[in-house]
Amino acid sequence: MTISARRRSGSVLAVLLFGILLCGGTCVLAKTNLWAQDKSEALLEKHTLVIGKITQNPKKLFRYLKPMVNYAAEHMKDLGITDTEVLMAKDNQRMVSYLKQGKVDWVTETPFSAIILQEKAGAEILLKKWKKGVPDYHTIFFARKDSGINSLSDLKGKTIALEDPGSTSAYSVPASILINEGLELVRLASPREKPLADKVGYVFAEQEITISTYVHKGFVSAGAFNNQDWNKDDHLPKAFRKNMIIFHKSRPFPRAIELVRKGLDPGIKQRLKEILLNAHNDPKAKKALRAYQKTEKFEELSEKDRDSLDEVRGILKSVRSELE
Repeated sequence: MTISARRRSGSVLAVLLFGILLCGGTCVLAKTNLWAQDKSEALLEKHTLVIGKITQNPKKLFRYLKPMVNYAAEHMKDLGITDTEVLMAKDNQRMVSYLKQGKVDWVTETPFSAIILQEKAGAEILLKKWKKGVPDYHTIFFARKDSGINSLSDLKGKTIALEDPGSTSAYSVPASILINEGLELVRLASPREKPLADKVGYVFAEQEITISTYVHKGFVSAGAFNNQDWNKDDHLPKAFRKNMIIFHKSRPFPRAIELVRKGLDPGIKQRLKEILLNAHNDPKAKKALRAYQKTEKFEELSEKDRDSLDEVRGILKSVRSELE
């Protein structure tokens, strides 16, 4: 064979090898993606227990949820559960979709999100969670002591700072209270805007510390969040608190609710309920409970709790009709 022929042969071989590698790499990538998709679907069919949460901060919430779902799954091996996953949703609508598709088995949420998931996705309310060590919480309205605000009616022509549309205690509850008081709410783009004299303006501050800062600096006349926020220095610094007054409180609502998706295997649902109800008695659950938003325990909903959730439904209806 001539040198020229050898070169041609080598070139052809190189092209063939490159083609094989390219095809092989593509095939491997395709198989990998297909496998990942098939695995996800298979797991959803039921070897994986999936917990979900609505949040704008998935990295932070992952650390809260993963230990708890792992703990629960350890007690479900005889039911075929061999793995766990955490799936976050940025809003209620996305979580409704996940539940309808069967992508999430178990959700921990506020009462308001729980009712939305129940109404729109058929999710079943399972238990009440003692989040951060308490079974209930309520909304407080606060203002500076020198503001002259002593009642809800004093807010007419003024602006109140709320958290965001997804907040129970710092949006849905205070908004509904003001609406039921006969006050007309109007959303403002920033604290610099002023409402008309016969309306109450509201702005979204996004964080509790921003709400309290707006009030402290006089950017807005009042703020609203829950009673636990009032006592947290990183939400309301002591230097701010000493100059504030609470001028209105809501009724208490369950602190947090555990739900399961419609159609979840009855055996898994019942086992999950038993695991959660007994977790506070199990020393092995201590770390998981602490990670799970400092949960003290889980319990069955009382009649009072169910009455509170019925009120939540009414609140949601009024807020939707007036503000959305």
